[in-house]
Amino acid sequence: MKDRLVQTVKTLVENPEQVQINDIESAQWIILELSVAKNDMGKIIGKQGKIAGAIRALLNATFGKSGKRIVLGIVDTEGLT
Repeated sequence: MKDRLVQTVKTLVENPEQVQINDIESAQWIILELSVAKNDMGKIIGKQGKIAGAIRALLNATFGKSGKRIVLGIVDTEGLT
C-alpha cells in the first residue's frame, strides 16, 4: 500500500522526486508521514483539505479490515503541518 500511495501522490505534485513516506506501525496504529516539497503542500492538502481527506479515506478503506487506526501526517522539509 505504501508504494501505491507514493505513486498516487507523485501524480499530484510538481516535484515527484521529493515524495517520501515514513511509516511507524504498532499493534493498534499505523502512522504514515508523507513528505513533499514545500511548494507542493497545497496540491496535497487541497481546498479545505479535500484531497488530504480523500487520501485518508483511501487509506482507511484499505486498512480498515486490519483493525488498526491509520494516521496520515503531511510534512514538508521544514516541519509538520
